[in-house]
Amino acid sequence: MANNLQPGSCPRIVVVGGGFGGLELAKHLRSKKVEVILVDRHNYHTFQPLLYQVATGALEAETIAFPIRRIFQHHRNLNFRLADVRKINPEKNTIDTSIGEIAYDYLVLATGASTNFFGDKLLEHFTMGMKTIPEALNLRSMILQSLECAVTEKDPVEKEELMTFVIVGGGPTGAELAGALAELKNHTLRKDYPSLDPNDMRVFIVESKPGVLKVMSEEASRKAQEYLEELGVVIYSGVRVKSFDGENLVINNGMTIKTRNVLWAAGVAGDYPEGISPDVVVGGNRLQTDEINRVKGYDNIFAIGDVASVVSPETPDGHPGVAQVAIQQGKHLAGNLLALIENRPTKPFRYNDKGSMATIGRNKAVADIGRFKTQGFRAWVLWCFVHLFSLIGGRNKLAVFTGWITRYFTYNSSSRIIIRPFSRELMREDTAAK
Repeated sequence: MANNLQPGSCPRIVVVGGGFGGLELAKHLRSKKVEVILVDRHNYHTFQPLLYQVATGALEAETIAFPIRRIFQHHRNLNFRLADVRKINPEKNTIDTSIGEIAYDYLVLATGASTNFFGDKLLEHFTMGMKTIPEALNLRSMILQSLECAVTEKDPVEKEELMTFVIVGGGPTGAELAGALAELKNHTLRKDYPSLDPNDMRVFIVESKPGVLKVMSEEASRKAQEYLEELGVVIYSGVRVKSFDGENLVINNGMTIKTRNVLWAAGVAGDYPEGISPDVVVGGNRLQTDEINRVKGYDNIFAIGDVASVVSPETPDGHPGVAQVAIQQGKHLAGNLLALIENRPTKPFRYNDKGSMATIGRNKAVADIGRFKTQGFRAWVLWCFVHLFSLIGGRNKLAVFTGWITRYFTYNSSSRIIIRPFSRELMREDTAAK
């Protein structure tokens, strides 16, 4: 990845974020008469749809990450910068970063989203989100440490808390996490922890909507709930979490679940640096953009993916926060940026919904692709095929495929190791100090 352009010789486009949208935008600016600077706090791209498999020990973290520099090693008009972006200075056309100030002619925010705890600091402190690889590894450590502690715990109440897992949120992430945990309980626990009774491990979903996977068709939602219940997952729908103190999860229907393990998958919020006017922030902490993904009130600042909300009569709440939206917006914005630079007309973004799918477990998945809807083994094979070929890098594809084949026939994985230990006692001390 070498930049042969002289600084200032052509328009500079600064892209913040190396997720699906940022990568797609940068790819489609290859060999164009622009200077591209891609900034990210990590030097790798994360394939987020498989984060839950890292969290549950099914895959190694390295199999769903790919070095950004390798992706763009043949792009002569692009430079990558490993840095945290701290502030946007629209009046100066610069961004403040951990490695200094970077100037731009056009700025694209592709910064994605973070876990939304809806302002509850206790929930944020005591529950585990899963938006990044470090978070997924922390979550894996929590799950495995709970089981390790349960092996030697003499108090039956304490043991029950350690072996109770609650997923808050019944969307795709929550449903897939619950299915993976249920399969760990049903097929792995007896092998790895012979002194534990699998019947003592409990998996719950707490969902505010009247069912799981309500973002998909009613048929898919109903079938997914059926699969989860077959696996032994207990689902509480139409209810909300009131509080969690590290041991007691209180639901607004009056029920309390005693647990040490709460996995938060109940929503996301747009994540972007300071410097943008709060007047353009809409629901979900997203930035309102026009039909070409330009942030409202700014001439040369754009947003794509989870951080953006294209508000229009057809999409009053913006587009869904899925990878396909980010990918399509990245490709489309590349063309519009070139049009702006060359004083040509721009084209409004139109999302082409290619469908949704989710896997609940081995041979259990649901898929909505236009009018075509399928469930069970066929949907599971389709899910595997789509996700496998969407991964970046042949080595990653081979590693994931090999891991899946091994797990399919043996129910075993070599990824159930604790490499990021954490202390609940320390968490409690930190909360008390606050």
